Amino acid sequence: MFKRLYAWTISLAQSPKATWALALIAFAESSFFPIPPDVLLAPMALAKPKRAFFYAGVCTGASVLGGMLGYAIGHLLYDTVGLWLIQIYRYGDKVEALQAFYAQWGWAFILVKGVSPIPFKLVTIVSGLLHYNFPLFVLLCAITRGARFFLVAGAMNLWGDRLRDLLERYFAAFLAIVLASVVVGFWLAAHMF
Repeated sequence: MFKRLYAWTISLAQSPKATWALALIAFAESSFFPIPPDVLLAPMALAKPKRAFFYAGVCTGASVLGGMLGYAIGHLLYDTVGLWLIQIYRYGDKVEALQAFYAQWGWAFILVKGVSPIPFKLVTIVSGLLHYNFPLFVLLCAITRGARFFLVAGAMNLWGDRLRDLLERYFAAFLAIVLASVVVGFWLAAHMF
């Protein structure tokens, strides 16, 4: 089963529409989708190592645009979606403390969480919810998401053949790690404050 899934992922990574799929996933992951774009970025960079940094750029740009949508969700939809998210993560009685923290450390929070397993959509929505400085938010998103995706692309470019062999042999473990990081990220987000 995993060999078929791996073959499908590689064929998708090599298809002419792969760049659009990567951009769509990166955009959606920053605002509402749970699967990180690394799942497609890594195989695409392995399939075409000379385009790895191009793919990282596509991922970064789409992720920042998706982050803007996430910010808008938090900023404009506070009374509906924002309150719902606050209740899901049990932050209702902690909003004031979160606002004080964000006023002082929001820049560090955005930078660290952008490369961590904590779902980036939570960072973008919270930033909008707390009315964080929008131009600074966009700059910090570009820095942190660019760092993450260019590191992945650099690793694929530098150690591509070895990583391809490992990915072919341990694709199930790779998927398990991605799934575990998503679950752990949501758990950490729910229990941070």
